[in-house]
Amino acid sequence: MMNSRFGIPLAVTLAIVFLASLALFTVDQRERAIVFQLGEVKEVITTPGLHFKWPLIQNVRYFDARILTLDTPDAERYITSEKKNLLVDSFVKWQITDVRQYYKSILDEAQAQTRISQTVNATLREEFGKHTVHEVVSEDRNEIMKTVRERANQDAKKIGVEIIDVRLKRVDLPQEVSESVYKRMDAERKSVANQLRSEGSAAAERIRAEADKEREVIIANAYKDAQRVKGEGDAKASAAYAQAFGQNPEFYAFYRSLEAYRSSFNNHSDVLVLEPNSDFFKYLKGPGKGSK
Repeated sequence: MMNSRFGIPLAVTLAIVFLASLALFTVDQRERAIVFQLGEVKEVITTPGLHFKWPLIQNVRYFDARILTLDTPDAERYITSEKKNLLVDSFVKWQITDVRQYYKSILDEAQAQTRISQTVNATLREEFGKHTVHEVVSEDRNEIMKTVRERANQDAKKIGVEIIDVRLKRVDLPQEVSESVYKRMDAERKSVANQLRSEGSAAAERIRAEADKEREVIIANAYKDAQRVKGEGDAKASAAYAQAFGQNPEFYAFYRSLEAYRSSFNNHSDVLVLEPNSDFFKYLKGPGKGSK
């Protein structure tokens, strides 16, 4: 009797707990939820916390509300406006903004990523075809990525998704193109180096020629100044000699004869053929003989 009395409340309590577990559900702050009633969308829940649904006739499906990353596993090949191939590795940041539209358009996240990947790749292919390799790898790339994001976002809104960012991780040339580009760059660098060496040699020759010219001019000017100073000195010396020797002509004649003797008899092998009574020897004949 006692067992049956306590068994009924216990069963009711368990039933209530079971129904409550079926009726209550929580939504995490990183999630959004849709409440379905007999397969139709009844309510979209965007606020986190504890919520209620009718058991058995309503069910809940959760969707990720965080910013998600779509990273391409392999590099895609694009063609620039110069008809050059580029291998591009990119990634996309996206987020579900309209849960109802997202559910109506897409069955799961894999399909959403496929749709976004196709849209972004098509937009990148079109934009790369409008620009050169230099523009893709220079500061213009930010403007290109902005255009790609805006155009891809227009399509993404149709499925309740927002494209937050599109970025390029790596831009490379294909292997066969890289080798030819390297060879061409190597040839161009060698050509520039040879041109610089040639210009350097020409500049060196010009500098040497100008230096030699300046040297000759300096030497000529120095020689001219030296000759002028020497001439002025000789003139002053001659004037001094003339003034000194003019006071005693006989001494001047004697001094000149001594200079002649010094020059003539400087070498023992010198030979002079003169008459003994020549005036050249008049100062060698003896004291007082030079005046006769």
